[in-house]
Amino acid sequence: MEQITAAELQAMRAKGDPFQLIDVREPYEAERCSLGGTLIPMGEITQRLDEIRRDVPVVFHCRSGKRSAAVVQALEERYGFDGLLDLKGGILAYAEDVDPELNCD
Repeated sequence: MEQITAAELQAMRAKGDPFQLIDVREPYEAERCSLGGTLIPMGEITQRLDEIRRDVPVVFHCRSGKRSAAVVQALEERYGFDGLLDLKGGILAYAEDVDPELNCD
């Protein structure tokens, strides 16, 4: 499983690189703070596979990186996806390393 750091994600955004961002947290978590992108809660991933792009890198994130890592691993092993990236440390790492104004508490 390939991971991406918060700084690397920010660099992709700044350069305008094409990618898809998917948040696997629950809706109530996304209401508190968000990086944008598509909200597909972890429990809905298998029902919403058609929303995951295969033509660009796809970055998955959650709060700390555990759920998104599990999702990436499952999608690669069970469904043959490639080009998936897990945001190391999740949205908490992004808030700490890139956007201190982002409050997820």
